[in-house]
Amino acid sequence: MSTRFSGRTALVTGAGSGIGRAIALAFAAEGAQVVVAGRRRDPLDETVALIEGLGGKALAVTADVSRAADADALVAATVDHFGSLDVAVNNAGIFRGGQPLADLPEADWRTQLDINVSGVFLALQAQIRRMRTQSSGGAIVNLSSTFGLHKTVAGATAYSTSKAAVTALSRGAALDHIRDGVRINVVSPGATDTPMSLGPGETVAGRTERAKATLPLGRISATGEVAAAVLYLASDDAASVVGTDLVVDSGGSL
Repeated sequence: MSTRFSGRTALVTGAGSGIGRAIALAFAAEGAQVVVAGRRRDPLDETVALIEGLGGKALAVTADVSRAADADALVAATVDHFGSLDVAVNNAGIFRGGQPLADLPEADWRTQLDINVSGVFLALQAQIRRMRTQSSGGAIVNLSSTFGLHKTVAGATAYSTSKAAVTALSRGAALDHIRDGVRINVVSPGATDTPMSLGPGETVAGRTERAKATLPLGRISATGEVAAAVLYLASDDAASVVGTDLVVDSGGSL
């Protein structure tokens, strides 16, 4: 195990699967104590078991970050268990769409804004309030998407709007709180090896062929590659990187 995050506590939301789980495992592999959060307990317990299998320490906390009380309680549980909150990764998000904007149910619009935008806002508030009391401050990385500021995709307008808002929110918060010792950045993944990157009825083999034809790199990103970008921004290697939006998308938004 590496020691880049030895002695530090990292909180990862949406850590029950996919990119969130890969991020949590990557922090554990580099020495962090990891708190994994999400709305369903069983997937979180699976992530904890994987971390403990690496010889790491982890805690699962169920939380809905679109609720202020849950966001506050999540930070409190992290500090109560491990003593500090040094890194936070706000990865929890949801996609609802696939149809033109005029046909999108209002409930799907509101759900995406509640979780993808308000969830990040409330999580940031709770995390920053803790981090600015610590002499060591902290680092926060928010997960956005190439959908939004970097790319427009039919049938994903609401999702793209929410993710563009995450980047704008993150950059504003970065400016507001860097003098508090809290450093905030963004990672924007493109197509990544998760079920979300599969088209309707598409197989993994079909996705592979599509990526060969459409992405400059010729393949989608691995979840570990997105995790590596997150860990870089959270690490001391990126100590002077503030408010950036790091795109990891196999060149898809070029």
